[in-house]
Amino acid sequence: MALFKSLDNLEDDNKQKNIDSEVEKVKCLIIGSGPAGYTAAIYAARANLSPVLYEGLEPGGQLTTTNEVENFPGYPEGVTGPVMMEDLKKQAQRFGTDVRFGIATAADLSQRPFKITVDEKKIIEAESVIIATGATAKYLGLESETKFKGQGVSACATCDGFFYKGKDVAVVGGGDTAAEEATYLAGICNKVYLIIRKNYMRASKVMNERVMNTKNIEVLFEHTTKEIVGDMSGVTGVILNNKKGEEVKIDIHGFFVAIGHKPNSEIFADYLDTDEVGYIMTEPGSSKTKAGGVFACGDVMDSHYRQAVTAAGSGCKAAIDAEKFLGSL
Repeated sequence: MALFKSLDNLEDDNKQKNIDSEVEKVKCLIIGSGPAGYTAAIYAARANLSPVLYEGLEPGGQLTTTNEVENFPGYPEGVTGPVMMEDLKKQAQRFGTDVRFGIATAADLSQRPFKITVDEKKIIEAESVIIATGATAKYLGLESETKFKGQGVSACATCDGFFYKGKDVAVVGGGDTAAEEATYLAGICNKVYLIIRKNYMRASKVMNERVMNTKNIEVLFEHTTKEIVGDMSGVTGVILNNKKGEEVKIDIHGFFVAIGHKPNSEIFADYLDTDEVGYIMTEPGSSKTKAGGVFACGDVMDSHYRQAVTAAGSGCKAAIDAEKFLGSL
């Protein structure tokens, strides 16, 4: 009997191992991190579902771009977004969650086991899937906007408005979201500039009237943002172009972008019901989607609240729903 395999045979064996390693079977797959994904992982792990979680392109989600979080229960002194996400991740890992870096690039939810492709090559066959891929805030695309993100530039007034209490801020956008952000900030800040590129508001009549009747909101119609300016302390102002093409500079400390969010649901859209924007639709009061065994939680299915605490709560729901589903098989 030969003691050593030929080089050709070794090469064939290695090829087979590589092929085999590209397909993995799991009981519960969680796609996405952030409050929803990590909370789902904590509950799923404690229920002995042996969850595997892929963190996605932005481990920790949108909250990692937030310097201070003061409205999440359990942190009386506040906490930075990255630290809070690391805490949730460690808690999920403590109970046995297999947390991995990787991006879900394709999905087949037509039948169980569901097939999810990670990084365009590895295939996961899962008995249940929890989608926690979140939503991405739309930004203007300015270089200065990126520079001051988390240092005066924000896409969530409810999250960050408190830090500008008594100061002047600006909101860009003309829809209901922008109107809501502006009126919310008006109750906290000294003055709110609402920057609208058109000569009218797209917001509903009720929200339009609310904005116009709020004394410390100044609406700047037919203005576009040219550049956000600031220093080491953060945002100090914004340069606008009016309808005549003239530059107008206003002094502010906070710049809030409210031009919408894009749910990260593209790869699931062929198999699940979504609304006109792309938010995954679930059964009322649950995380259940159109595909039995597939659950959605967090901002990918919540177009209304978009808060860390509500995302965490929906992650809990998804894990419990997944546990009940797997227990019924």
